[in-house]
Formats: sequence, C-alpha cells, structure tokens
Amino acid sequence: MQKIGNDPSYIASMQANKELKTLRNKIQQAMVIYRYSYNFNWLGRPIIQLPQDIIVMQEIVWRVKPDLIIETGIAHGGFLIFYASILELIGGKAEVLGIDIDIREHNRVEIEKHQMFKRITMIQGSSIDDSIAQQVYNFAKNKKQILIALDSNHTHNHVLKELQLYSPIVTKGSYLVVFDTIVEDMPEDFFHDRPWGKGNNPKTAIWEFLKTNDRFEIDKEIENKLLITVAPDGYLKCIKD
Repeated sequence: MQKIGNDPSYIASMQANKELKTLRNKIQQAMVIYRYSYNFNWLGRPIIQLPQDIIVMQEIVWRVKPDLIIETGIAHGGFLIFYASILELIGGKAEVLGIDIDIREHNRVEIEKHQMFKRITMIQGSSIDDSIAQQVYNFAKNKKQILIALDSNHTHNHVLKELQLYSPIVTKGSYLVVFDTIVEDMPEDFFHDRPWGKGNNPKTAIWEFLKTNDRFEIDKEIENKLLITVAPDGYLKCIKD
C-alpha cells in the first residue's frame, strides 16, 4: 500500500539536493521583492504570510491544542483570525491574544466585527514594555498549554527581549515560533529601508537566546519538510518544563 503523509526519505533527499536549495534561495529572494506574502487572505483578512508557514502552523496548533495562543505583531489581523478559526474547529474555550504597538483603527474595526473575534483579545503597546508583558502574564495565568508566535519588530534586540520575556510561559511540548528569521539569509542591504538586516534580525536573536536557554530546541524537521519558509531556525519546540 502506498504510504500517505510525510516520508522522511523524500524529505532527506530534498534537503541534500544542493541545486534545489539554490533555486529555493533565488525564488525566496524574488518573493520578497514582489511582496508575495501579501497575496493571501484568511477568512477575509490579509494574513501576510507564505502558504507553507500557514499550513504548518495549522499542523502545530492541531498537534499542541493550546488553550492560549499569543501573537506579537497584529498587522491586519489575518493570523489572529487564522488561530481563532483553528481553535474553533478544535472546540473548547481556547483563546488568542494579540499584541501590537499600533493597532490601526480600520484594522481593529474589521477584526472586532469578524465572527472569530469571540476568541480574540488585543492589547496595544510594545511587546517588550514591562507593563505590557505583565498584562500578558496576567492573561496567561492558569492556562495549561500556551503557544507563542513572534512577528513584530524584527531587530535583534527587540526579538531577543521578546524571547527572554515570553519564553517562560511556553509550555512543554508546545512551540515558540519566530517569524522572518529569513532576513539573515538574504543578501547584504536587502532590507535597506528597514532597521533590521543581515547580522541584526530574528535569527541572530534566536542563536543568542539558545546559548543560555536549554528549554527549547530548533525543530529542524518542520523546516526541512517546508523547504520554503520565512522562519528557518524559527520553529522552537519547548522540550522542558
């Protein structure tokens, strides 16, 4: 009978294919130039993400079945709606908490009138502000399984601070996902109009964070099967209480 699902031998062969990975790198650079991630919506809201990463986040949420998902960086709210919709399918009373330094009024209005808003709470403020972090901790109190996704300011210092602030509340078996680590893999000055770039980005923050934190490990299996992702080294699995 033909095997259905992940085949480790095919994934390993794909990762060993240097020509394929070179082509992948060229494609991903072109995707950024053409703002490819802006092409997609989730239940009517722009999600600003690659389809591959959307699909694997669904896999993670289904596997972990968290009772709280925390996202830093709301933008148009597509990922908040996405998380809420998957939790709705799972059932129960799980919630989504979104934090953003500037929740634009037109985005807030659209999110609040969405049918999935019943599972969503939003906090406006910097995710690395101590008072905001305290609100997050208060919200997370008594939650048994917590998943976190970081997708706000992509500078090294900001992401490192987020990792230090919020990693303690991620539960064993769940994930701390850091998006846009791909910045480190792009050519020099690729993001010339942004405060982040090569040597100063989410991936460098992860590398520094993992030097002193043994509760997490990079889940390379996820990255390897995706091939195309904005989060290489960014899928961190919590392996200790």
